[in-house]
Amino acid sequence: MLLEASSSAIHIHAPTTTGVLQNAPRTPTNVTIHPVALFSILDHYLRRTEKQERVLGTLLGTRNDSEVEVRSSFAVLHSETSEQVAVDMDYHRTMYDLHHKVNPKEVIVGWYSTGANLNTLSALIQNFYSQETAPHQAIHVALNTGVDGSEPAGVKAYFSSPVGVFPRPENCVFVPVPVQLRFHDAERSGLDLLKTTSTCPNASSSQPIADLEIIEEAIKSVSDMLDRVLTYVRSVLSGQTAVILRWDDLEKGGFNSSLQDMLMISYLANLVRAQSEVSSRLALVTTM
Repeated sequence: MLLEASSSAIHIHAPTTTGVLQNAPRTPTNVTIHPVALFSILDHYLRRTEKQERVLGTLLGTRNDSEVEVRSSFAVLHSETSEQVAVDMDYHRTMYDLHHKVNPKEVIVGWYSTGANLNTLSALIQNFYSQETAPHQAIHVALNTGVDGSEPAGVKAYFSSPVGVFPRPENCVFVPVPVQLRFHDAERSGLDLLKTTSTCPNASSSQPIADLEIIEEAIKSVSDMLDRVLTYVRSVLSGQTAVILRWDDLEKGGFNSSLQDMLMISYLANLVRAQSEVSSRLALVTTM
């Protein structure tokens, strides 16, 4: 599930030259966030003081060569003015040590903040978290709640790139990265429950849905999808809807996969044919 338009992202890959740069970590090209991390950020925002314009916190998760997966997060105490920002580093490291004991596989991948403003203070915080995630790049997730109304609610992810011949911590460019929402099958029931309560006038949460009700809703959803497919097939057979086959969709993997399957079937058929011919000739030799 995409959380923002991927067209605004800039993909920057590490150079493939030999030497030291070849072993340098690659720049992340995709960020996935689990609902638990987003709910933790929203809960932190709701518990903020009246003087705080935004809240900050640490992102935990896993990473590979090109993707960062944010699985959880925790709040970090900080004070911020128009001229300076102070982050409680001892609290940050204590909380990380506690989380690391529970989930040893999760490491620090970056930090989050609410709002959409990126300024010099954000660059300083980014520099601090870059030291925590070294040699990998730290990502920054900006969650806009949409309360002020200046921009719609949404989630954006960035990584930083230094600027200047002699770069300073407060001078960097935040480059957007595509961000997606990923959830497990066990989390879907909770998300569906929150979705149903969002349409209620009182906005109060109802009781958890029973297993039979979940199965019933799933069967209804599958039945609705089958009805839509059946309606489309009937419209195609009646000539009301034209079928358009796009070659670029085939090139994305479906055509290549079918071609490989066909070649494998042809190879196995020829192998069986050769095996049968060899067996028949050997049987003929033994009878003579």
